[in-house]
Amino acid sequence: MKKVYLVTLCTCLVVIVFVSASVYFLRDEEKEITVGFVYVGDASTAYTSNFIDAQEAIQTKYGDQVKAIALNNVAEGTEREYLQQLVDAGCDLIFTTSYNYGTVTKEFAEKYPGIEFCMATCANANEEPVLKNYHTFMGKIYQGRYTAGVAAGMKMKELIKEGVITEQQAKIGYVAAYPYAEVISGYTAFLLGVRSVVPEAVMTVRYTNKWNDYRTEKKYAKDLIDEGCVIISQHSDTAGPATACEETAAGIPVYLVSYNQSMEDVAPTTYLTGCKINWEPYMMGAVDAVLNDRVIEKSIKGTVNGNDIGAGFEEDWVQMLELNEITAADGTAEKMQKVIRQFEQGKLDVFWGDYVGADPDDPDDTYDLNQGYTENEFASAPSFHYVLKDVIRIEE
Repeated sequence: MKKVYLVTLCTCLVVIVFVSASVYFLRDEEKEITVGFVYVGDASTAYTSNFIDAQEAIQTKYGDQVKAIALNNVAEGTEREYLQQLVDAGCDLIFTTSYNYGTVTKEFAEKYPGIEFCMATCANANEEPVLKNYHTFMGKIYQGRYTAGVAAGMKMKELIKEGVITEQQAKIGYVAAYPYAEVISGYTAFLLGVRSVVPEAVMTVRYTNKWNDYRTEKKYAKDLIDEGCVIISQHSDTAGPATACEETAAGIPVYLVSYNQSMEDVAPTTYLTGCKINWEPYMMGAVDAVLNDRVIEKSIKGTVNGNDIGAGFEEDWVQMLELNEITAADGTAEKMQKVIRQFEQGKLDVFWGDYVGADPDDPDDTYDLNQGYTENEFASAPSFHYVLKDVIRIEE
C-alpha cells in the first residue's frame, strides 16, 4: 500500500512540475512588451546604425512580442520630452544611447520605477541614488582601438621598410569629437597599438566638439594630412575623414582607420580597417530579461559592477571591421588575430609603458603609466582621461 502511495505522490509531483513549467513557458511566449529607443542620430550615421542593427535583431527574434518605438536624431539636451513620449506610450524598457542623455535618463528611472532604463556609454548607474531599474552598459572598445592601431602600425612599418617614409615621419592624425574620457581612452589605445609595432609613432588630435559634422571632420582630416600625417583615424560619426583620405593627391601616402562602420566603399584605396561595439548581446539580453521577469545583469554575460555591465572580444561585444586586403600590410590579419586572442584570454594590458599623462582640464593631475592603468575596472564606460606627454599633441 505504501508503494502505491509513493508512486501516486511521485506522479502528482511530476504532473505539477510539468504543468507549472508549461504555464511558465506559455506565459513567456505570450507576454508582450513595448521597447523604446532614443537615438542621437539615424541609420545614416555609423554610431546609431549599430544600435539600429541590434534593434532589428530583437524584432526579428521576438516578432510581435516586442513592439518597438524608435526616436531618431534626438539632440543632446532635448531628450526629456522624447523620454516622456516613450513613457506615455507605455514602454516597459527604454534604451538611451548617447552619453549626455545619462542625467535625464536616470531622473526618469527614479520617477518611473516600473520601467527599466538602459543607458549606453554612461557610468552613473552605481552613483547615488542607485536604482534597481537604471542600468548602464558599454563594450570594452579600447580593445578594438588597440587592435586597429596594430594594423595601422603594420602599415607604417611597411612604409618605413620600403623607404616611402622615415621613422620620423610616422605621424598619425586623429579627428576626435570631444575631450571626453571615452574619446581620450580610444585614441590613446589606438596610438599604443601603433607604437607596439612602430615605437617612434606620434599623434596629433583635433577636436570638432560635435559628434556628427561632415564638413569639419573632412577639413580637419585634410589639415592633418597636409601636416604630414600618414595615418588618419577618428572618433567622430561621418565619412568626412574617409573622403579626405581618398581625395589626397597621388604620391602622398595616407591611410584611414575608421570607427563604427567600414569605409571601404568610400575610400577603397586608403581604408585599412576599423572597429565597433556590437550592442546586440546586451540589448537582446535586456529584452529577454524583461520578458522573463529576470534581473538584467544576471541575464547577460560580461563583467558586472552593480547595475553596470560590459565586455570585450571574449563575449563578442567588440568587433573588428573588415580588413582591406588591398591596402593592408602583409601579415596584418594574422597579427590582429593574435592580438584578439590575447584579449580574449586576458593576457594583454594596453595602458602601460614609459609614459606620463596629464588631465587636459587639470595639468597638475598626472598619471605615470609605468604603474599601469586598468581600463573598465569599475565601469563599462572608459575612464582613462590623461593625454600622454611628448607623443600626443592636441591641436587647436
